[in-house]
Amino acid sequence: MKLPTRLISSVTTAALVVALAGLTLAGQPALRPADLRSTDANITRLTTEILGRSQFAHHPLDADLAGRLLDRYMDALDGSHSIFLQSDVDEFAAYRATLASATKATGDTSAARVIFARYLQRLQQQAAYVVDLLRTTKFEFSGHDVYSYDRQHAARPPDLAAAQVIWRQQLRAEYLEEKLGEKTPTPAQIVSTLTRRRQQQVRTIKAFNDDEVLEIYLDALAHVYDPHSDYLGHEQMESLSIAMNLSLFGIGASLETVDGYCKIRELIPGGPAARSGLLKAGDRIVAVAQADQAPVDIVNMPLSRSVELMRGPKGSRVKLTVISGDDAQAAAPRTVSLIRDQINLADQEAKAQVIDLPTRKGTSVRLGVIDLPSFYAGRTPAGPRSATVDVARLLAKLKAENVRGVVMDLRHNGGGSLDEAISLTGLFIRKGPVVQTRDQSGRVDVGVDDDDQINYDGPLVLLTSRLSASATEILAGALQDYGRAVVVGDSSTFGKGTVQSVVGLAPLMDRAGLPHGYDPGALKITISKFYRPSGASTQLRGVVSDIVLPSTTDVPSISESSLKDPLPWDAVPAANYQRVNRVQPYLGVLRENSARRVKTDRAFVSLAADIDQEAKTWASKSVSLNEEQRRREQTEAKARQVERDRQAQATQGDKPIVHEITLANVDLPGMPPPVIAKSPKAAGEKAAAASETGSVSASDQAILAESLRILSDYVDLWRLTRV
Repeated sequence: MKLPTRLISSVTTAALVVALAGLTLAGQPALRPADLRSTDANITRLTTEILGRSQFAHHPLDADLAGRLLDRYMDALDGSHSIFLQSDVDEFAAYRATLASATKATGDTSAARVIFARYLQRLQQQAAYVVDLLRTTKFEFSGHDVYSYDRQHAARPPDLAAAQVIWRQQLRAEYLEEKLGEKTPTPAQIVSTLTRRRQQQVRTIKAFNDDEVLEIYLDALAHVYDPHSDYLGHEQMESLSIAMNLSLFGIGASLETVDGYCKIRELIPGGPAARSGLLKAGDRIVAVAQADQAPVDIVNMPLSRSVELMRGPKGSRVKLTVISGDDAQAAAPRTVSLIRDQINLADQEAKAQVIDLPTRKGTSVRLGVIDLPSFYAGRTPAGPRSATVDVARLLAKLKAENVRGVVMDLRHNGGGSLDEAISLTGLFIRKGPVVQTRDQSGRVDVGVDDDDQINYDGPLVLLTSRLSASATEILAGALQDYGRAVVVGDSSTFGKGTVQSVVGLAPLMDRAGLPHGYDPGALKITISKFYRPSGASTQLRGVVSDIVLPSTTDVPSISESSLKDPLPWDAVPAANYQRVNRVQPYLGVLRENSARRVKTDRAFVSLAADIDQEAKTWASKSVSLNEEQRRREQTEAKARQVERDRQAQATQGDKPIVHEITLANVDLPGMPPPVIAKSPKAAGEKAAAASETGSVSASDQAILAESLRILSDYVDLWRLTRV
């Protein structure tokens, strides 16, 4: 059960709806709409039929998929492989022979209810065991044992005694995390917190109704087909609507469940979380408190319930207990207080900077940066919104101010409208194909920019990261294929080359004569794949950077390939497009110059230590349960941050002069006053908070600074070779 991320929304689903509207399901019983169990069955049959007929893989539910459904469902309940026993799994294996036929014929979901009941039973056993340990045991952390927190591929415990060994070690890890927390709690306070956590978890799961159990089960069925297909119950549909309309009254983050933790997948630009500077992708939220109330632990809580706790009236306060995700070995819980708010549309809009960058020759070069957080489109009370129109206005301003080159910062752009991706690409090319889309039937449509006008024809750098996905990969892939831009950043982008469509189930159930006693929700299904003008898919491989810069986001866990059962990479024939070859003649020199700078740049030398630490954490997937060692690691992590700050303050040379250009001032004559960098003392509380949380803003700035130096080199080479 994950909060849906933003979709590429402009691919038509009319043909899909027409195809599904006429489907008939054999053996339809005459059911009363108020019969909720019958509604469950009807939803299950329709969902199974749609996924088998209309999902991109075209694979009806069979014994193989049904077996994977059972595995996925148990993993959805117990992702850490620590609750269910192997004997439970062996017992449930009896369903594998008949599950496919029973699901298709009658919508039988009895297996889901039986498995959920066993899950609740084991959860109660775990809670009783843990509470007894907390009451009777004195915890010491002077040994050399470790806790392996990544158990998604681990064998399930064979019996209850083996499970209790795992539960004890999990408890020790949680106890030590609390002990290392910022408020130095007493043993009694830790016992109270962890006891309440287990009891709250059992109460939450016991309160689940049949609708919520069905939602987990059908979501597991959708995920069997690919990681971006989902079953969306009523609450999940509300989440999707909120995300798509940018009207989130909450913290402003996309969340997912990983090993029982509520993990931040991405921060939405303009939201309270992003504006605070205190949270980042990868952080784990372990508790939520309303204003001055006691925190509610959400470890192992279903995501939909966690999201409910984080939402609330605009202007109200929510407190999150967070474990930093960037250094798991040194992580300790901390409290982040946020004011719930609607996402600020101004922060979601494109914005720009005019930068006078000092050069080694004692002069300066004027460059432009455009920050594009998403490919947005639609209407607001103030009128229509279009990323393309806004970027075109910013480009006109940059050209009027005589910038010599432009960086498009797409590092945090997770996608958006396909039409906007096509039209925005057209700002930089004469005209031609931008993206190819292949549907379930194999038919390929070519998205073309047919506007002859070029809004900007000078040196262009695209700054990307593993967080750049979907529509961003269309823009970057197309401009790379055309030879129009230098792609700089992480080794590759995310690699999401698929299109999803949301299909409401209520109209289809009505047309098929399937009664329903409650809102049946919707299916988000994968209906198409994207391909670059060259014919290569962006799926799995993403867009590979021409120049790779060290980065803390360049890790395997941030990629399409890290998800379960992703669709494969493939290719279609190349479209008919004309390369302009603006990059290849200069790429060798640009790479050499950048590598030389990165090797000696103090910011990147410091960043390399962080990357090395994260690589070790990623490889071990475990934490020490030795208190002295963990405290030493915390001290070392803080020392690294202090040293980063010191080096940043001690950087020699002239500072660039920066002018901020927004859509509010873009049409005014001249430029706004330059931005004055705050001193460490003036930065005050935010600088201290960034140091405490291990903020990655310093590395973000280093990467942007190097991309500007690459662009400066590009400008020089461009000028020497242009007639």
